Amino acid sequence: MKSFLYQSFDGYRFNSDSIFLFQFIKEFKIKGDVLDIGTGVGILTILMAKFFKANYFIVEKQKDMLKYAVKNFEVNKVNPIIYQGDFIEKNITKQFDFIISNPPFYRVDKNKSQNSSINIARYEEHLPLNLLASKVSRLLKPRGYFIFCYDAKLIDEVLKELKEYRLQPEVIRFVHPKIDKEANIVLIAARKNSKAMTKVLPPLVVFNSDNSYTTKAKEAFKIANTHSIKASYD
Repeated sequence: MKSFLYQSFDGYRFNSDSIFLFQFIKEFKIKGDVLDIGTGVGILTILMAKFFKANYFIVEKQKDMLKYAVKNFEVNKVNPIIYQGDFIEKNITKQFDFIISNPPFYRVDKNKSQNSSINIARYEEHLPLNLLASKVSRLLKPRGYFIFCYDAKLIDEVLKELKEYRLQPEVIRFVHPKIDKEANIVLIAARKNSKAMTKVLPPLVVFNSDNSYTTKAKEAFKIANTHSIKASYD
């Protein structure tokens, strides 16, 4: 069934990172209590709810973004419990079986957007990696999973912070724009208190040499089956 997602004309809009992250998440048996950090327009929670019966919770700091998420949850008949506010500052006492996130992970550069909504969704300064890992570890149940994506160039820092907070990276997959290009994002499933060896999956390559989508990329878009609607929603 197709998922319809309302998005802003000029604010942050989800991209293929979320689609590839969902394809990765789908390989795990999502169940129990699931928290989506920085839900944006709600895409990950909506896609998970199509395939897995679970209790969904979301947290989003941007009020304008949350308006779109609430609309999308209504349209797609998903009913998560909503925490509005900054994830780090929000007083969340519940623990979760799974925590999912496509967090802001870019370092600030000279091309920073003038749109504050886009900046909050993109840049790590709005959700520092060490604070993210620390709080995720506190909110996960003893064997819970943290499944997320991040900038592949920062893999050394990501692994360091995960280890610091007892989050063992059990499965890793790098995403490359083309087979001969460097990875731009990394997908990671880390498990609290796990002692398992890390499994590095074959890379996901997005484009063929002729700029057409690879078979694996096409599969991801087909599974997600989303239709984006640009709108001004108040």
